[in-house]
Amino acid sequence: MGENKLTMQKTSNFTVFLALVVSLGGFLFGFDAGIISGVMNFASPFFGLTDGQEGSIVAAPTLAAMFAMLVAGKLSDVIGRKIVLLVVAFLYALSALWSAYAGGYEALYVARLLGGIAFGAALVIAPTFIAEISSAERRGSLVSIQQLNIVLGFFAAFLCNAYLNSLNNDGAYGLTDTTVWRWMLGIEFLPALLYFILLFFVPRSPRWLFQQGKDEEAERVLVRLHGAEAARKEAEEISANMAQERATETKTSIWALFAPKLRFLLWVGIAIGVLQQVTGINAIYFYATSIFKQTGIGTDAAFTSGVWLSLTSVVFTIVAIYLIDRIGRRKLLLTGIGGIGLSMLLCAYSFSEATYTLDAADVGELTELDAGALAPLVGQTFDNDVAFKGAAKSALGEQTYKKYEGDILERATTMNAILVMIGILGFVACFAFSLGPVMWVMLSEMYPNAYRGLAIGFIGFINSFASWGVSRFFPWELSTLGSSLTFLIYGLIALGGLVVFWWVLPETKGKTLEEIEREYVK
Repeated sequence: MGENKLTMQKTSNFTVFLALVVSLGGFLFGFDAGIISGVMNFASPFFGLTDGQEGSIVAAPTLAAMFAMLVAGKLSDVIGRKIVLLVVAFLYALSALWSAYAGGYEALYVARLLGGIAFGAALVIAPTFIAEISSAERRGSLVSIQQLNIVLGFFAAFLCNAYLNSLNNDGAYGLTDTTVWRWMLGIEFLPALLYFILLFFVPRSPRWLFQQGKDEEAERVLVRLHGAEAARKEAEEISANMAQERATETKTSIWALFAPKLRFLLWVGIAIGVLQQVTGINAIYFYATSIFKQTGIGTDAAFTSGVWLSLTSVVFTIVAIYLIDRIGRRKLLLTGIGGIGLSMLLCAYSFSEATYTLDAADVGELTELDAGALAPLVGQTFDNDVAFKGAAKSALGEQTYKKYEGDILERATTMNAILVMIGILGFVACFAFSLGPVMWVMLSEMYPNAYRGLAIGFIGFINSFASWGVSRFFPWELSTLGSSLTFLIYGLIALGGLVVFWWVLPETKGKTLEEIEREYVK
């Protein structure tokens, strides 16, 4: 009995190790997405970027990820999950170095497109692989490790941003506004290299091996994962399911996803994938420093606030890992979406109450700016951020305003910044235990073995397209619509999604992949 318990513990530890390694691609995604919020504070004025160019740089990885997701799942069905992940790790490392040495807008844009290919493929393949090696009882928590790694990446990035920004302000370490952002981007090379090395210790997916007719190797992997007795039962179930798929000559083209038997699950997956992005999560993460600067807390405090934001993500993702196999996917998702909507409405209200006024003393403190240029603004009170920022840009020029936006808003803004902080942290917390991990868990569970990689890739493409749109146009939204209306839109979208999912969202907790297929694929 004791020996059997020890064997079960070893196999469990091995499965957790594999989930951690494979999902390191998520860490790199989170790190890059978080680091860019600090990078653009320096790179944008350095290259003289417009709002459109800044949005393009931030959204470039998401644009490339769209197309990578579309082909990564199907490619992994052909050549295997492990080989695709090795390519992903290599591209991460190459993108980090290329971005750090970029000599202009075009070079930085292309380098980030390259990183986006890695992001897209990793976000599709990791949950697919983890679902295929996990037991039904632990699949939710293990697939959620992907989201934990993503938010740990964000946390590491915001810590890195805050630390390098402090060194840059110190002036004693050789960092300047023209070099600090290169260090922010280049550091990503180190975890990318570690990811590449660790992937050589990962076996091939047992379900993929069965699909390729490599039954003996697949059974050996299952024994390492679950022990001999559980492996035998699972191998029998997988083999029977594969035999049935071969007998029906299953075709796995994208058009096959729209067949009547898959239609319900496909539309549920698409709805989850779209809602995850259009509630504004990547706008919050990618532009966190800029958003906090809008409250008037100053540039340094904005960097520090990003650390709290990412720490909140880590804590509540751990909550999700603990709860997802206990209370189920549906309850977590519905609770989180409701919280997201209310949090965004709180942010919208807070910004709607803000006023903006510069007095002579404020202008005098901005010693690096031309006091005469800001003189027409002295004594004027603006009741919305769009009008104030428009007047400041007209007085100083767009690039000068961007460089000193944090200092200007810190002196001009009167608002309850604490309410905004509560709203943003509430949004991030609710996302971290719901839409963040639950989407990838459910996508990895809902689709049959023959369709899984293709379905996740197709929905990932749509998810990335929505993400690209949000991150690409967020600077335009802040400049044109203003902070209050932007957050109001996100909040209303979330509440609309809550109503839809209340009626259509299935529950997949505690069922094997084959049981889910029998229940929902009609």
